[in-house]
Amino acid sequence: MKLAEQLELDEKYEEAYAEYKKELPHKQSDIDLLTKLAHIALILHKKDEAKAYYGKILELDPPNILAHEQLIDLFVNEDKFKYYLLRGNLHALQQQLSYAKSDYKKAIDAAKDQEEALPARFLFAGLAEGQEKYQEAIDEYLKISDYDEKNPVVFLKLAELYEKTEGIVASIEILERGLQERGFKEFEEILAGYYIRNSQPEKALKYTKHDLTKARALMDCGKNEEAFEILNKVKDNYKGQALIHSLLAQYYFQKGMSKEAFEQIDEYAKIEPNSPLIYQMRALIYEEQGDSFNEHVNWGKFNIVKGDKEVALNEFMTAYQFNNKDIELIETIAVQLEGLKDYTKACEFYERLVDLEPNNTNALQKLAIFRDSIGDYAGAFEYIDKLKSYDPRNTFVKDNYEAYKDRVENGSGFMNFIKSIFGKRM
Repeated sequence: MKLAEQLELDEKYEEAYAEYKKELPHKQSDIDLLTKLAHIALILHKKDEAKAYYGKILELDPPNILAHEQLIDLFVNEDKFKYYLLRGNLHALQQQLSYAKSDYKKAIDAAKDQEEALPARFLFAGLAEGQEKYQEAIDEYLKISDYDEKNPVVFLKLAELYEKTEGIVASIEILERGLQERGFKEFEEILAGYYIRNSQPEKALKYTKHDLTKARALMDCGKNEEAFEILNKVKDNYKGQALIHSLLAQYYFQKGMSKEAFEQIDEYAKIEPNSPLIYQMRALIYEEQGDSFNEHVNWGKFNIVKGDKEVALNEFMTAYQFNNKDIELIETIAVQLEGLKDYTKACEFYERLVDLEPNNTNALQKLAIFRDSIGDYAGAFEYIDKLKSYDPRNTFVKDNYEAYKDRVENGSGFMNFIKSIFGKRM
């Protein structure tokens, strides 16, 4: 390698090229070596070899900017399809997505036939989907499906996009078409899942061979004992998998066995701690038990995980109507109100917290800050003074106690200014 580099420095390119090529059988995935070979091949006007080396670089390192740029230059006058395809890839890497889509369209137009155009169509569709221009993506995937008849990915992408635009029924229809017209047998299990989600468990049973899907479908058909027989038989095979616990929880719930259902939900939560399903299942059980407080608390938590904070707050407020002394709920409501920037209402709940739990240092600090922010210096000092009595080493107290005390004793900065001018008359 050192000899080749020295020969290159001496501009003995033919000899350097030969030396670098000797290294290639041992370093076929060496990007640096491939780059050197491609570069010297260009110097020696060996364009086809340069293309091969840069192409290999892109196989090993798809985001390689230099390889894209060099290949774009090599194909500009030789192959417009490859030129625009590579230029589109480069623009996509540079996050210039509008330019990339334009280049992919030009590549499609420049292709010698529809088969050659397929990679550009896939890339265009993927970019459109990423930009949430779902109809553009659908149109492109439909064109692909006319020419790429053996590719199941096209139908799967269409199913995903149809669910976002037209609903689950349209997704099912395209998957059924792929199964019936193209013979994609792998769609059977996927369709079974869609049928269950669309409340068609009988159709799911027709296609599924998966134990857990079969059990779920049987329960949805009201055949609980058949489902439980399957679950009981295979549960050891699915240890560590959340789905088995959610299905067992569903079975126990439908049988009215709340204790056992809660146990399965707890096991599920150990595996999928951030799943909204945890709170949904708990809420349904509490609803069945007539426990409105815990029902609405869990619907609130469900909506928090789903990201719908206003709906969550409404659920928590409803729960509060059933129990206005639950510390955890009151803290949760206060935090949610703060998150929605309703500080006045939040402080009403922090005050409620202090009524129930006088040494709640977080609530005392929040109230001190709020009272100070609205100019109620006496109220602010009252809360920070209480906080000091409970937690004298508190950092907030150390940093702010004297300032709060000064404000309540001497008034605001404006009042100090007035006193400095008219102090004797006041």
